[in-house]
Amino acid sequence: MSFYNKSGANNIPLELNKFKSRVVNIGDIPLGGNYPIRIQSMTSTNTMDTQATVEQSIRMINAGCEYVRITAQGIKEAKNLKNIKKELKKHGYNVPLIADIHFNPKAAEVAAETVEKVRINPGNYVDRNIPEKIKYTDSEYKLELEKISERLYPLIKICKEHGTAIRIGTNHGSLSERIMNKYGDTPNGMVESAFEFVRICQGFDFHDIVLSMKASNIRVMVQAYRLLVYKMIEQGMDYPIHLGVTEAGDGEYGRIKSAAGIGALLEDGIGDTIRVSLTEDPEFEMPVAKEILKYYSRNDIIFKASADLGVTDYSKSQIINPFEYTRRKSNKIGNIGGDNVPVVISNNFSENSDYYKIDIKNISDKSGENIYPFYTVTEYLQADDDPYNPKFILLTTNKIVPRLTELINKIKSDKKAILIFDPDENYKITKLQYLFFQLIDKKCETPVIIKRKYKNLTEEELLIRSSIDFSTLLLDGLGDGIWVDTNKKISPETINKIALGILQATRTRISKTEYIACPSCGRTLFDIQEALNKVRGKTNHLKGLKIAVMGCIVNGPGEMADADYGYVGSGKGKITLYKGKKIVKKNIKENYAINALIELIKENGDWIDYR
Repeated sequence: MSFYNKSGANNIPLELNKFKSRVVNIGDIPLGGNYPIRIQSMTSTNTMDTQATVEQSIRMINAGCEYVRITAQGIKEAKNLKNIKKELKKHGYNVPLIADIHFNPKAAEVAAETVEKVRINPGNYVDRNIPEKIKYTDSEYKLELEKISERLYPLIKICKEHGTAIRIGTNHGSLSERIMNKYGDTPNGMVESAFEFVRICQGFDFHDIVLSMKASNIRVMVQAYRLLVYKMIEQGMDYPIHLGVTEAGDGEYGRIKSAAGIGALLEDGIGDTIRVSLTEDPEFEMPVAKEILKYYSRNDIIFKASADLGVTDYSKSQIINPFEYTRRKSNKIGNIGGDNVPVVISNNFSENSDYYKIDIKNISDKSGENIYPFYTVTEYLQADDDPYNPKFILLTTNKIVPRLTELINKIKSDKKAILIFDPDENYKITKLQYLFFQLIDKKCETPVIIKRKYKNLTEEELLIRSSIDFSTLLLDGLGDGIWVDTNKKISPETINKIALGILQATRTRISKTEYIACPSCGRTLFDIQEALNKVRGKTNHLKGLKIAVMGCIVNGPGEMADADYGYVGSGKGKITLYKGKKIVKKNIKENYAINALIELIKENGDWIDYR
């Protein structure tokens, strides 16, 4: 995909045509270059429990995991990675292991002698937050970087000696105070946080680096990864990219969120390895990752220009900024377009849909009282002008070119026209971007519904495929509604639940409580799946509220980033509650924590009773 920044900032255009990364060897499974996009996951067992970790790793590997990540929060855990590796080899498994490190550089150094890759978070690896520090002078900032370089060098030296790679994994919400002061909690801050460590590695002639920009908010995630790639291209870097939506949650919505964020970036040509983070046993992440990757190949060419759309110069029509969310301006027609949230249209009536098709010629709103005509392009162009009544115009991909200019000229002056983009199943979704760009370029503000047909997909296949397709457009502010169309016998309620989930994941329409939940790891000292279900059972009627359920105090406070409330493990059987990023109640017994969370929500005026 290529982007054009309408503001002209940084003198973009930017071309991302399957961003070509260097190859980094991770054990016997190389990453990047022309190699397949790799699947990885992380164990949730206690790292000191060798047998449990080995057994879970084997289940993950058998499900398709190519790299196994294991937390090493301390030196004893880092040392035990050797025993885990030895046991895996005894069972015939030589999968590359990755050590997950946060606050302990010494643990990273110990682990690097055993594993094939070490993951460090630049926001907290050697740089503890100092809240009282308000501003850094240039000299103080430089001194901090020198200190980081001194602390990082021993790890780099060991990695060079043992052929161990490093993932510099930035997380939204866990940036250092130094970065926060200079750049804020922004995609730009995330990228600069990683680049500080990249430059140090390069200074020591170390280049076996992998980069990630994870966030629970997929808008932030997509913008950060795009900015990372743009700045890498600008600075002549080509490090492989690890994609993931952190703290996606579980079930249907966790899958929607993961597919939407990861898939949108794969459509951009970004990504060398992916991890789907679900609050479930890790072996259940691999089928989802496989389903996402089913649609992508290293040999794919990302769509850049298309003669069948009648456009030859895209530099004028590509007028979106890939690093900021701005919704395309459109006419307001009832509850469609303008400042309305995107609507959901369906083939049949459902409580979850805003409009539904009642026959081949008409669409009804939810009430069933208002019925609107449904035209083909040819029928609309032949019809008499009617500037007073809403009408839907179906723009199918096989009829786009011949009368597209004529159509745009007519609908520009028709303030009651609503377009439906209706590509066939094999029509690459990125092509629709160029239809939107033509409308923007020609100052046509007709609202657009994105319709997509899916044939013979299971419910999970439909969920993942549609999440990728629609998010690719919605995350760039394109689309005033969506219509998921399938010939499979899936209930309208289920289909529209998926549609609303996609809109929620892309932050374009909030229709339910948002749960931010980590997938658990060896640092988690309680049953996070059970805790999430309990929290959800008591709060799922609080529409629009964002509640985080996090396994540990190490990652939780940072990775829940923009949550309104946090339920975070702080010890065995202990929970700490947050309001935003602020601790309000510490070390509550787990038995009382749910009620304490409810009381906290009530105290802050965000509770409503069941209706």
